[in-house]
Amino acid sequence: MIIEALIAVTFAASMVVLLAPDRVAGRLAAALSLLPVVGSLYMWSRFDASGNALTGGSIAFETMVPWLELGGYTLNWHVGVDGIGLPLVVLTTVLTTLAIVSAWTPIDDRQSQFYGLMLFMEANLLGVFTALDFFVWFVFWEAVLLPMYFLIGVWGGPRRKYAAIKFFVYTNIASLAMFIGFIALVFGLGDSVSSLDMPAIARALRAGELGGLHGISAGTLRAVAFVAMFLGFAVKVPIVPFHTWLPDAHVEAPSPVSVMLAGVLLKMGTYALLRFNFTMLPETATQFAVPIALIAVISVIYGAMLALAQQDLKRIVAYSSVSSMGYVILGLIAYTTYGVGGATFQMIAHGLISGLMFMSVGVIYNTTHTRMVGDMSGMADRMPVTVGILIAGAFGYMGLPLMAGFAGEFFIFKGAFASTVTAAMPLFTAAAMFGIVVVAGYLLFAMQRTLFGTFRLETDYEVGPAALHETVPLAILLVTIIVLGVAPDIFFGMIRDAVTPLLDFGGEL
Repeated sequence: MIIEALIAVTFAASMVVLLAPDRVAGRLAAALSLLPVVGSLYMWSRFDASGNALTGGSIAFETMVPWLELGGYTLNWHVGVDGIGLPLVVLTTVLTTLAIVSAWTPIDDRQSQFYGLMLFMEANLLGVFTALDFFVWFVFWEAVLLPMYFLIGVWGGPRRKYAAIKFFVYTNIASLAMFIGFIALVFGLGDSVSSLDMPAIARALRAGELGGLHGISAGTLRAVAFVAMFLGFAVKVPIVPFHTWLPDAHVEAPSPVSVMLAGVLLKMGTYALLRFNFTMLPETATQFAVPIALIAVISVIYGAMLALAQQDLKRIVAYSSVSSMGYVILGLIAYTTYGVGGATFQMIAHGLISGLMFMSVGVIYNTTHTRMVGDMSGMADRMPVTVGILIAGAFGYMGLPLMAGFAGEFFIFKGAFASTVTAAMPLFTAAAMFGIVVVAGYLLFAMQRTLFGTFRLETDYEVGPAALHETVPLAILLVTIIVLGVAPDIFFGMIRDAVTPLLDFGGEL
């Protein structure tokens, strides 16, 4: 029952913080957020499962209790983790605590509500990565939108309402498309399934039990449902051309919220793509291999080129996320152990590195009150620790060896080059690798202009070393990125065990 305890404790912590006085809310939220961190690390230390939760593999910390009947289907409280879900649970708990601590400086209004919403969002994120019944999963999936909407709309920048509404509308419409696609598959399975249990549905679909629906053939139903779910999840990732909500949300959101948005919420999209599209409909995915690989490459290159054209440090990092998520999609469609495993590992690596980048930019903004590249220079002399960590994070984004980003990209490229889903896969992979060059270009250019040279600041603020509570989360993230880069098997071993069964639909491709 540890997963239930983890979610319940986080929900309870959010309620306690919501009712706490503002003057203690930040410290109280940080202290209470350590409870799910301890819980997730305990789960990691005791993890004992092999295979994939949706394809018949063993599930760690599993609970399955019948809940209610709805429309002829049994709804179960079914939760558990495998080697895919557990690393994302750990990532969620760690990043939430660090984001809360980093918010102590910039958040000075309605603090109890802000920190309460952060913890409420964490609880729902934990539900997304552990739920194995579609109804339960979908409730958590939708519930994540609410706190993020308010966190952007209340504590964001001048255009916060526009950014929050755009975020909510885009993602809500995407959820509707995904829901329709999945339910169409459930109805097409007919009597083959009697519940919304995701493992049961996945096994039935992979066994070829899908029939027609209202005159639509099984093959057409598979293709239409796959596209509907893919589009729904693509908005959440996001990938080109569904990315336009992301820069606005990041620019207007407070930096701690951007940390959670880039570090965890974007992973909801890639996690769902892996769990639904690439697990339940592997043959259909391979039929769409060329357009999916093309979308991945376009996202990598186009996102990097957009970042190159930006002057706002937050926009630079935001478009970097679009580029990085393209690599994840490329790894997933490769359908090899290293491709899919590398994509999953890259979710963790990007969550840590993007969190570090947004947090570092936030610390600089707290002091300078500007994020524009042309408004400052020579920051390294005044904020050496923050700048040093920011540079290290940027090199992690560029794929510097012995950092988590390098490991993730190496696994993806290794798996993608070996893929046979399409003869053009090596060409797609080579084109995507060019994105690393562009990433190095825009990050080095931005750092050279803002961090080095003679000190200059267009705003009238004193610049000095950041406070301890601002630099400690940065240091923890950097150490974690290096540790995962030096010893990727900390997570990659369990990830590899979980993704291998996904490839068994007529043999690994």
